[in-house]
Amino acid sequence: MRGGRKGCGAGTPPAGVFWEQRRGRRIAICGRLDYVKGMTKRTILIHPDPRLKAIAAAVEDSGDDLRALAEDMLETMYHAPGIGLAAPQIGIGQRLIVMDCVKEEGEAPRPLAMLNPRVIAASDETSVYEEGCLSIPDQYADVTRPAEVEVAWMDVDGSAKSEVFTGLWATCVQHEIDHLDGKLFIDYLKPLKRQMITRKMQKLKRELARP
Repeated sequence: MRGGRKGCGAGTPPAGVFWEQRRGRRIAICGRLDYVKGMTKRTILIHPDPRLKAIAAAVEDSGDDLRALAEDMLETMYHAPGIGLAAPQIGIGQRLIVMDCVKEEGEAPRPLAMLNPRVIAASDETSVYEEGCLSIPDQYADVTRPAEVEVAWMDVDGSAKSEVFTGLWATCVQHEIDHLDGKLFIDYLKPLKRQMITRKMQKLKRELARP
């Protein structure tokens, strides 16, 4: 997920959601995963791409390969810059997401890597946030989601975790879990708006493909 430009209602993020890159800093990640300078930056798929619409497969077990993948995803996310990234966005059909929604100046980063994340409870109260996506660059739209969600997942060490997320964290984790089910934020929009954005992305991909 790319941070939106504004929010409204419950879950309004701090002003300015775009992120400074944190290269060269060692920061703790849930499950003793570390983000360290030198990881590999992956290529992010741009919509439309059939891999973004496929349902990702469950991760059967944690291990060094998934740890390395999560580290690469964090490198890619921070470099973009963004606040969340799902494995299907780099062409890997596994149920793995990473995110870090810390923005306040001076607050310690909190990157999370989640295997097989799933929403196990959601509030009736909703929030509206202007979402963006690293796979749909420079396009934003208001999306309504539950304002609070409880999410269960497995960390990179294989430990079961659960947590209640609110505000921007709740929006981001729902956005990323959607990616695992082949759903994009533009799927919440009216068909005309969705088609307009898709045409813009098709044009962008043609331009990027030019020698």
